[in-house]
Amino acid sequence: MRRCLRPCLIVALLYARPHFAQTHDLTPAQKTAKAKAQNVPEIGFDSTPNFLKLPPNLYLGEGIGVATNSKGHIFVYTRSQQTRLFEFDQTGKYIREIGEGLYGFAFAHAVRVDPQDNIWAVDEGTNMVIKFNPQGRVVMLLGRRPESVEGMKATAATEPPAQPYTFNRPTDVAWDPAGNIFVSDGYGNSRVVKYDKNGRYITSVGSKGSERGQLNLPHTIAADAKGNVYVGDRSNRRIQVFDNDLQFKAIYDQVGAPWAVCISPGPHQYLYSSNSNPDNNVADVAAVTGEIYKMELDGTILGKFGHAGKQLGEFGTVHEIDCRNDNELLVSQITAWASSK
Repeated sequence: MRRCLRPCLIVALLYARPHFAQTHDLTPAQKTAKAKAQNVPEIGFDSTPNFLKLPPNLYLGEGIGVATNSKGHIFVYTRSQQTRLFEFDQTGKYIREIGEGLYGFAFAHAVRVDPQDNIWAVDEGTNMVIKFNPQGRVVMLLGRRPESVEGMKATAATEPPAQPYTFNRPTDVAWDPAGNIFVSDGYGNSRVVKYDKNGRYITSVGSKGSERGQLNLPHTIAADAKGNVYVGDRSNRRIQVFDNDLQFKAIYDQVGAPWAVCISPGPHQYLYSSNSNPDNNVADVAAVTGEIYKMELDGTILGKFGHAGKQLGEFGTVHEIDCRNDNELLVSQITAWASSK
């Protein structure tokens, strides 16, 4: 199998075959990292290389975010020499760069496309969520970049209380059918914030901890057609489900650490979650992680596919999933420096 040196195409074909857990002894780190689910059917998939066609002298760095619009165009948010947002057509042909030199771009974390084809970039480095219209113009800002003239701030023993319109290393964004906005806020605040479609604060949930309703690094977020919100509570190694008012509903803790979650559209929605290997390349942890799970919205596991690695057909720390077509997933990969379909 060839090493994937360029962005590659990974197409998930959903046919299952039995899979049985290995019985060899695990190290303590492996026991922590390995998903609890056992005897999960394996979903077969094929990988095709070189899907994204970049111009000469343009390269992807870490694959941080990937999303598609209603035309099938692909948006890739990447950390390279600088944070950049690229658009490709449905064949993988490069179209343009969006937001070049934007003040809100410093350290990419997620890109999403809403039902109206607006493009949303979540930047962990500037503490901002930026909405672009389909033409690539900025039309809304949530959060604010810390002023550089203030210099470095002293490190506090505890984080200050979260504020309605200020983020602390946000990670992702989602919307309900009414257009309300949900932001996972993130590394510093360990909460989810709900805004109306115009960006007015409504409510929030979460504080750092491991009890139900608490969060420890909400890293990824998605909403279903009923407005329920699914939060990848990564450091607690679980998905928490909240209703539209951010009242607790359920916990799914069988599929490992959710680095990326996605809910497919359509009358029958599926939930995908990636139990990614850590981006520190620890080999023994990578040996028991790297898979993506397909679930019903009630948490029933239907199957899984993939494993950690840097070869074609393997996953190098999946950081975001696009599942607009539930049989063809796009994934962004950190340690493979790729965005793949």
